[in-house]
Amino acid sequence: MKKVIASLIAGLFATSVFAQAPAAPVAKAEAKEAKAVVKADTKAAKADAKADAKVEKAAAEAKSDVAEAHADATKSKAKAHSKAKKEKAEAKKDAAVDSAEAKKDAAMK
Repeated sequence: MKKVIASLIAGLFATSVFAQAPAAPVAKAEAKEAKAVVKADTKAAKADAKADAKVEKAAAEAKSDVAEAHADATKSKAKAHSKAKKEKAEAKKDAAVDSAEAKKDAAMK
């Protein structure tokens, strides 16, 4: 009877050792999974950073384009103002010449 009990106890110990053996691969799998999650998070963070950089670059380019358009508009406005001023001076000069000619014609009659 003692041998039977001893073999049963030995069997229990043996099964408990083998029952815990698969726990190591499970831990490895969990570690692998955690590592993959960290890798995916890092990859996502890098992608977000790249996207943010692209957005900032596009915003900077848009600001630059707006500034350039504003400068062009100011230049065009100045040109138009100058041209209008010249035309106004020329019209005033023509009116003075016409007035002088009219006075001359009136004096000759």
